[in-house]
Amino acid sequence: MREQEAGQELERALLVGVDIGEEEDFDYTMEELGSLAQACRMQVVGIITQRLDTPNKAFYVGPGKVEEIKEYAGQCQAEVIVFDNALSPSQIRNLQQELSMPILDRTTLILDIFAIRAQTREAKLQVETARLQYLLPRLVGMHEALSRQGGASGSMSNKGAGEKKLELDRRKIEHRISELRKELAEVEQGRNIQRKRRMHSRIPQVALVGYTNAGKSTVMNRLVERYGRASEKTVLEKDMLFATLETSVRTIETGDNKPFFLVDTVGFIHKLPHGLIKAFHSTLEEVRYADLLVQVVDVSNPQYRQHMEVTRQTLNELDAGDIPMVIVYNKSDLCDREYPRLAGDNVFMAAATGSGLEELLSLIKDKVYADYVDCGLLIPYSQGGVASYFMENATVLKQEYREDGLYLEVSCHRQDAGKYQQYMRNIG
Repeated sequence: MREQEAGQELERALLVGVDIGEEEDFDYTMEELGSLAQACRMQVVGIITQRLDTPNKAFYVGPGKVEEIKEYAGQCQAEVIVFDNALSPSQIRNLQQELSMPILDRTTLILDIFAIRAQTREAKLQVETARLQYLLPRLVGMHEALSRQGGASGSMSNKGAGEKKLELDRRKIEHRISELRKELAEVEQGRNIQRKRRMHSRIPQVALVGYTNAGKSTVMNRLVERYGRASEKTVLEKDMLFATLETSVRTIETGDNKPFFLVDTVGFIHKLPHGLIKAFHSTLEEVRYADLLVQVVDVSNPQYRQHMEVTRQTLNELDAGDIPMVIVYNKSDLCDREYPRLAGDNVFMAAATGSGLEELLSLIKDKVYADYVDCGLLIPYSQGGVASYFMENATVLKQEYREDGLYLEVSCHRQDAGKYQQYMRNIG
């Protein structure tokens, strides 16, 4: 009897990996593949690996290894075979012909996980777009299998039915992708309006970034619980890969009139499919507009430095590599050594318990409000537009109605202080 999770049968998966010497830790790569399979509701029943100088063009693994995989799959009663890298269309076709089993690669696995976890309309549209874009070129080269279905009777009149079906499938997919792009453009327009409103408010924006399952959502929830507005909701917090896909924005009130927007983004992962980055462009674009990035790192993971490198590469791909950053070394309580709470632009914390939260908040404020100054302004009543501007775009610390005008003490951006220099007065 197969294992069940939440009443659902788990698919029995055999993992296959090829070590060509490029991975720093191939064993960890396979371990992560197993975690992805589990996140995709699969039960890993076996692992087969092979060391090659270069992957085989026809089968990815060597031809002799294909027979070993077929035999082992039968022994462990595998229902699906999952490969550790992206496979070409011809490799998938050849493997399916030889093994007579469903073949998945790492990219398909990640796309399936995203499909399972997508909750909002935007996320569902983005995932479907990425899946169809990945599927489209993989229809090429499958006409032989489709033709066999159409010509089973041996009649010459049925030859080519597979090609016709392939062309029909391709047209349907291309049409659906076009429809999805139109729908996403509408959603993106709404997101742009919301983003412009936040930017117009001059409240700084801070984006949480990092490897999947490093604890970004946990960091956000602890900050929201302690410093968020009463109406702000927490986000899903779970120990699994890609627990959340939606970009969430919360307002953090620091208690000293220095609020900021906190953005939780989808996690990164090694070999994150390029199609997903493109499909989630409008969501991930929030990172590019951040005044500060907070990279959350699971310092208890032996591969945390590799995770940081993946994050760096992904941020560069998003044109966000030059944004100022602080690093949160999360789960430091699970490490064997003692860490200081604060070291330069690094915070060592245990987000699950809230340890290190005050240090993180203080560091964020110092960074995002570095270009802000406290000043006094005496604004004539005839200049109501100037007063309204500071009410909307600065933090008002004091307000007095005087005979010669409205006196404000504000924390504002240096640019605004310089622009309205004629209204400046000594504080007090």
